[in-house]
Amino acid sequence: MIDLRSDTVTKPTPAMRRAMREAEVGDDVYGEDPTVNRLEERAAEITGKEAALFVPTGTMGNNIGAKVHTEHGQEVICDCRSHLLNYELSMLAWFSGCVARPIVTADGILRWEQIHKEVRAVNPHSAPTGLIEIENTHNMAGGTVYPLEVIEEICDGAHESGIRVHMDGARVFNAAAATGTSVREIVARVDTVMFCLSKGLGAPVGSMLAGPKEVIARGRLYRKRLGGGMRQAGVLAAAGLLALEESPRQLPEDHRNAKLLAEGLARIPGIGIDPAKVQTNIVIFEVTGTGLAPADISARLREKGVRINGISGTHMRAVTHRDVDRAGCEQAIETLAEVVHSRSLVSAGG
Repeated sequence: MIDLRSDTVTKPTPAMRRAMREAEVGDDVYGEDPTVNRLEERAAEITGKEAALFVPTGTMGNNIGAKVHTEHGQEVICDCRSHLLNYELSMLAWFSGCVARPIVTADGILRWEQIHKEVRAVNPHSAPTGLIEIENTHNMAGGTVYPLEVIEEICDGAHESGIRVHMDGARVFNAAAATGTSVREIVARVDTVMFCLSKGLGAPVGSMLAGPKEVIARGRLYRKRLGGGMRQAGVLAAAGLLALEESPRQLPEDHRNAKLLAEGLARIPGIGIDPAKVQTNIVIFEVTGTGLAPADISARLREKGVRINGISGTHMRAVTHRDVDRAGCEQAIETLAEVVHSRSLVSAGG
């Protein structure tokens, strides 16, 4: 099966499995798991932050990141297609007691000139702005990357206004690979950053939240409240450590495969995509011209050994990763072309 639904579907490498089996462990709730401690120290070092926290999921990391910066009754400015707003079960409201102030963007990239118009101070009528959240890379905008100068301008403007900035950096290592800029430099001015070990980096479980020491200390308490206090979690952290050290070098190949996939899809009649806009490992394409709904295409592809999901009534998303090589991407293109062509033949015959 050629599985391009997400980069979360990767299997742990043999080296990760060995590391998990041999991991030195302790009780992490007591702060006594040495492998978790090493992972958190390494994540803090890579991001240039004072401390880091190992959490089970990116959703937990993002929502702890929002909680530590906000108070109930505040607003969080974010992109209208952000993961925090659309794919985290309204935890922003349920857990942090905040509402989103979404901004429409063409490419998922917020600019300060858009943001500052939406910043609200304390007054008798409006909820004050408590946080600005940016997503890098931006999932539903097709893996787009924030230019460094845009991040810096947002952070400078926010901090001058007394507002903190959280980065959903689930795929920030993809951003680093695409730009040749270190993760440390990309996240230098944001107050907190979450990144996933279980997406492009290929670990089986886990994400990291990094930021100031006192903020992460409070975040650790919120992790416990959410049920994320794990015990001998070193068996998971061991794979995360290997992912941090070894997996980033694979990401440029994933990006090349995504470009190959986009170029192949662009040649299929009825598929709408501009390959020039593909920056990292996410390929979003329109299928309305095929006469088939995304769900129908997905079902027919699966019958032929390819998995690609729809993300709306008109678009589908393919995500490249280390478990699907160039040949697999080429086969996915051929299979999708067959599915679309067979539909065209049926329509012509009718």
